Amino acid sequence: MKFVFAMDSYKGSLTSRESADLLSKAAKTVFGDCDTVCVSIADGGEGTADAVMDELCGERICLKVSDPLMNKVDAYYGLRRDVYAELKNGIYNGLKKDGKYGRKSVAIIEMAKASGLTLIPKELRNPLYTSSFGTGELVKDAIDKGAKEIFIAIGGSATNDGGMGFAKALGVKFFDEDGNVLEGRGMDLERVADIDISHVLSDIKNTRFIVMCDVKNPLCGENGAAYTYAKQKGATDSDILRLENGMKNYRDIIIKKFGINPDDIPGSGAAGGIATALKVFFNATLKSGIDTVMDIISFDEKIKDADFIITGEGCMDYQSAFGKVVSGVASKGKSRGIPVMAICGSLGEGYKEMYKCGVKKIYSISENVEVEEAITNAEKYFYETAIRMFYDIRNLS
Repeated sequence: MKFVFAMDSYKGSLTSRESADLLSKAAKTVFGDCDTVCVSIADGGEGTADAVMDELCGERICLKVSDPLMNKVDAYYGLRRDVYAELKNGIYNGLKKDGKYGRKSVAIIEMAKASGLTLIPKELRNPLYTSSFGTGELVKDAIDKGAKEIFIAIGGSATNDGGMGFAKALGVKFFDEDGNVLEGRGMDLERVADIDISHVLSDIKNTRFIVMCDVKNPLCGENGAAYTYAKQKGATDSDILRLENGMKNYRDIIIKKFGINPDDIPGSGAAGGIATALKVFFNATLKSGIDTVMDIISFDEKIKDADFIITGEGCMDYQSAFGKVVSGVASKGKSRGIPVMAICGSLGEGYKEMYKCGVKKIYSISENVEVEEAITNAEKYFYETAIRMFYDIRNLS
């Protein structure tokens, strides 16, 4: 019997690795001799860099960068450097050097580490004054260290600057009508009169950018960056109107200068519009977070020959069906005829939608206890639930 464990984190209690270890212990208790494979996985949100680097045996690169208010902050990203080896026990994807095959250097960057909302005290949050410059600094450092593929998880940002700050850190210049160089904050959107990309880092042309994006919002309009996300980042109604007008100006300058309308790009309004800068200035690809992560870590190979896949997350509800770990894992299992079981911390409205995604059975660790108790003693209740699940699986087999 072969089990693959692909768990999301249980916020406030268990990490994905801790839950997988408990599953492995429970499986061996019930089945004795069985194969267990623990996969670190994420959906492009918090913990993505750590999960991917865990699977790729990469490293954490720590450095000081600019936070959304341009103060220095400690941040990090994941880097898996160039690896060349004889093709023996690994699967390598298309890179060859001196007769050996390998993988090119890959960086995983979370925007929230440098430009995240949680980095700013609530009383100082206002996207008119914030910049994505720090995320650009992370990317620049990764390029300097040889990264040829850069994956950017853009959730949790404090910005609504259209990615101007990010692009500025990589050499793009934004000018006002008097020829002054703009700083690249939200308030500068309305002042953009010209854009110069001739000074971008020379190595960028050899760098592939993949943006983990699960929304389809355009840059402007009622479903755009300002009207959809700016309020939760601290903007008032008048601020939102100003940001929207600024985004329209920014969009029009991009159309005039590059012949590209950001509003025609699904997801261009994501993370305060940084997706626009990445697509227009750096030809990035926008892709689902969970699909991207599964591709990077070769998830299809890991589930090959599996008899069951076990997945899970903290709260399972209707949102779980949209670009989350459980839905992504369940979809993979369903397409290959592998039964998928899920263990969640609690069940919310619409959780039954997950059965349509391919989950065979759902278990909740808080089924017979209060949620607070389940969180406090998560290890105990998770293990007990896992034991119950594996006995059910044994009876099915």
